[in-house]
Amino acid sequence: MATQHTYRVIVRGKWDGLTAGSREKLLAEVDEHGLAQMQFTPEGSLAYDTALHSFSYRYVIVSDAADGEEMAAALAEDKAETALRAAGLGYRDLRSTATDMDTMKINRKSR
Repeated sequence: MATQHTYRVIVRGKWDGLTAGSREKLLAEVDEHGLAQMQFTPEGSLAYDTALHSFSYRYVIVSDAADGEEMAAALAEDKAETALRAAGLGYRDLRSTATDMDTMKINRKSR
């Protein structure tokens, strides 16, 4: 069995072709998607502001370590695309960054 690693992935994109109804819905829910609500979750955490220019999703992805950060990023982008399509929201320019939490070095302050 392959070793599983946990990745934190941030998927960023820009809103595109939002309808008046979509813009209205996003603006009505903007307080639920601000900086204070950003967290990494398996379901994804959507963040954006009232300018409705760009957005980000934060995901926790668990996948085979051999597949690396590239696969984790691709899985997160796929989840983001699925969520955006299901909500009927237009987007473009998706890009992502992934961090392998199992290989991250933690620098502890010495006493």
